[in-house]
Amino acid sequence: MSIEAETISVTEHEYCRHGDRSMILRLFRPEGAGPFPVILDLHGGAWNKGSIDECTARDTYFAEHGLAAAALDFRHAADGYPTSLIDINTAIRWLKANAAAHRLDPNRVAITGQSSGGHLAMLAAMRPADPRYKAHPVDGPEGDASVRCVGMTWPVINPISRYRYALRERAGSNPPGWIGDIPERPDTYWGTEEAMIEGNPMLALERSEAVETPPAIWVQGRPDPIHDYRDPESPRDLNEPERFAANYRDAGGEIKIVDIDQATRASATSFEPLVQFFKEQLT
Repeated sequence: MSIEAETISVTEHEYCRHGDRSMILRLFRPEGAGPFPVILDLHGGAWNKGSIDECTARDTYFAEHGLAAAALDFRHAADGYPTSLIDINTAIRWLKANAAAHRLDPNRVAITGQSSGGHLAMLAAMRPADPRYKAHPVDGPEGDASVRCVGMTWPVINPISRYRYALRERAGSNPPGWIGDIPERPDTYWGTEEAMIEGNPMLALERSEAVETPPAIWVQGRPDPIHDYRDPESPRDLNEPERFAANYRDAGGEIKIVDIDQATRASATSFEPLVQFFKEQLT
């Protein structure tokens, strides 16, 4: 697919293949010579639903403000963990290997994600050299999968705590409507609680795992009971956004939390803080 607009272009590229299954990266790029910094963008959906199309408004906004963006089609749902991380790692290396052909700067690659996509973005950034995640080869120079910075919008940063939280709320006398099938989705993707604990940015920090900690931003709608809650098993008397930020800073990373109005979060209200952050980090 190729779409030309007044100020941006949108093209699609196969970044890897699994048998007969073609995996697509949709590139939103400003007009001009470049090379442009590029942000890999991951959709949400509790690791089961969602699609590349959910990134369109955000990535169009990025490109209109001078940043290239790459919305990613990645494996999820019954494909299971860690297939998503393998595809994300592959896509980062593909962007770097093919940067010159697409007027991108291989030294200015960032990552962002929404909800479960925010979890995947942070986990990929923390573990760029994990041999499980780096299992798929990329044509061309074999670069690394590190990123300069991470932007998260209301991430499910702690899969096991959100899973148990949803189960507790469902078992109550008046279960809130947001629960839906949220507990079943992790069952499909993660399979076991052990996997939810292992592939967990929050707990990786709390168990002092050796991880990368690039500069990060967490954009959080308030009020948001789905992503902003306190885990009763937490050693800190903080809700999950503040708990993660404290852990990240303890590990030597820089992170800021930006609160926004929950009612307008799917708009420039959340896009603009990301643009400001990426421009600070990538220019």
